[in-house]
Formats: sequence, structure tokens, C-alpha cells
Amino acid sequence: MSGALQLGRSKSGQRAIIATVALVAILFPLAFDPLATQVNTAIYVVAYVMMALGLNIVVGFAGLLDIGYVAFYALGAYSIGWLASDHFTGVGGETGIHVLVSDLIASSPGIHLNFFLVLVAAMIIAAVMGALIGLPTLRLRGDYIAIVTLAFGEIIGRIALNGDEIPLGDYKLTAGQQAIAPVDQPFLPGVNYEFDSAFNLRPYYWLGLALLCFALFVNFRLRDSRLGRAWIALREDEVAAASMGVPLVRTKLLAYAAGAALGGVAGAFLGSYTTAISSNQFEFSFSIFVLAMVILGGLGSIWGVVAGATLLATIDRYIIPEVLDDLPSKFGLDFRLTQLSFGIFGFLLVLIMVLRPEGLFPERRRKIELTEGAGAADDSLYEARS
Repeated sequence: MSGALQLGRSKSGQRAIIATVALVAILFPLAFDPLATQVNTAIYVVAYVMMALGLNIVVGFAGLLDIGYVAFYALGAYSIGWLASDHFTGVGGETGIHVLVSDLIASSPGIHLNFFLVLVAAMIIAAVMGALIGLPTLRLRGDYIAIVTLAFGEIIGRIALNGDEIPLGDYKLTAGQQAIAPVDQPFLPGVNYEFDSAFNLRPYYWLGLALLCFALFVNFRLRDSRLGRAWIALREDEVAAASMGVPLVRTKLLAYAAGAALGGVAGAFLGSYTTAISSNQFEFSFSIFVLAMVILGGLGSIWGVVAGATLLATIDRYIIPEVLDDLPSKFGLDFRLTQLSFGIFGFLLVLIMVLRPEGLFPERRRKIELTEGAGAADDSLYEARS
């Protein structure tokens, strides 16, 4: 047992564990049918992990409480709805606009950009909006930041819902509850492989896994950069950080922009997978769901967030609806377990806060802070009793 712990703590051991997990992740869909529910669940898992990693930059690294993160999911999804569908039918005349797309949609009306170009556009749109949401919070702290971000998330949700009444030239901003559909499928120039969710889900999973690796790379590089250290200083003590020369305005705005960009990527990916963009997808509860992933895994801990997001996403997309949904009926109860899903997540969070308040796999700095705080409190209580 001690030998296994030492292996896990050494750099070579950590690399071996990461390589093993990566290999298992790559080969995972081959263990199931191409259209299996498990593969569908895995696709949502990688997308949710990307969103959790983006929110972790804002909440975990910079310490800025954001409970309106669903807005960036919506912006990313609508980016692919605007730029890879026939939503703007008359743009470019009857022939439309096409950039690096498959022959199947090369003559379709509307705007049709290559999937990776849409990802770049989604990142830019979400990052700009993330910086805009950061502007009203520059002089705010704590709960007040949460209120502003909540308002922003609700505003984007209302715009998505009522966008079919918002004119944009000769078109409408969104389709409201009537989804923008169908959305173009990813196309890789030079690769003779088609994405079609009706026949094979594996390509979507591997594409999402590649995007997740990109999100992980961005997270690690940002965390270890000068900007990442500025975020941590801001989280620990904003006044002390400012006195040491950390530019608060730029640092906060970059945190919001970087976190939003990853949310935009995940939203565009999920939009291409579901092939339809509807306002019903972007509810406030989703922001809390993603925040719960970050808290469960450990604020500021990259691998902890990956673990927390994987666990909650699997419970939400597979265990509750597919495995345990009819459990209450076996005890004579007339309801489905899916009706209590958010209650179950709340119970898990309370359990984690009581048993392991730092999260499943906490960041080393945060674990030390919580441990030292608990020790100091115990000492004070002991002295008071004496």
C-alpha cells in the first residue's frame, strides 16, 4: 500500500497513471456498441468536464463566484447555430456562404463554416461577453459578484427564449423554443470520415476528448503562468495583490474571458452533437450543476474538477435515468428518481462539505489553508476550555 502511494506521489508514477487513464479514455467507446447509451453519456461527460474546467478558472483560480455560467454554454451553442446552419437563409444569395465544408452542404443556403472555424468564433464571442460581464464586477466582491453573474445568465437565457422576436436585419436573433436545426456536423478536411450520430457516436466522443485535452492544456499552462499566479494572489487577498502590483482590472477580466472561452467551445461541441439549438437547454439550474462539479472536485484543483465533473455528469446522464430511475417503484413509491436528481446532487454536496470540505482532490494550497484553519480553531477552543 505504501509503495503504491509513493508511486502515485512521484513524477514518474503520476505520468504512468495519467498515461493509463488516457489510454482507457481513448479505448473506452470500443468496449460498447457504436450507438450505446454509455458512449452517449461519455460524450456529455467530456463536454461537461470542459465547462467545469472553464468555470474553475473563474471560481477556483481567481476566486470570483460565477453562477451564470450557462450563458457561455448558450453563446457557444448559438455560435454554431448561426454559423453552421441555414438560420440566415438569404445570406450570400441563394447559394449561401461556405468555408471548408463537406460536399453534402456545399450548396445549402445560409452560413456554413468549418467546425473548427466555428469553435474559434465561439471562443471569441464567449470571451468578449465574459469580459463584458466582468466590467460590472470590478468593484464588487463575494455575494455581490454572484448576483451580477446570476443576472447575466438570466439575461442571456431570456434573450435566447425571446430571440425569435428580436430582429436582426431580415432575420431573427434566435428561433426561441423552436430550435435552430439542423446544425452542420463536424467536417475534417482531408479526412475521409463522416460524423453521423444516427450510425456511430464514437467519432463525436473522440473529437470531444481531443477538445478536452486542449482545455486541460490551457488550464495547466494558465495555472503555472504569471497570470495564473496573479489569479491565485487575487483569490487569497485582493488588497494585498493590488499592493504588490497585480493589475486587478486586467486580471479579473482575463479570468472571465478565459473561463468563458472554454464554455463557448463546449457549447459549440454539444450543439453540433445534438444538431439542434433550443432555448430550453439554457436554464439557471445548469449553472449550479457546473458549479457543483467544481466544488465537489475541489476549487482550483484541475484533476479534482475533472473527477468531480465526471462523477456528477455520469450520475446525471446515466446512473439516475438509466440504472436507478425505477428504484422508488420497487418500494411502492409512485415517482421516478429523475424527479429528485437535483435533490440527490444537493445531498452529495452537503455530504462532501461535511466529510471533505476541501473537495475530493483538493489543490495543495487550499488543503493546507483549510487544514491550518481547522487546527487553529481547535487550538483556540482548547485554550478557551482551559
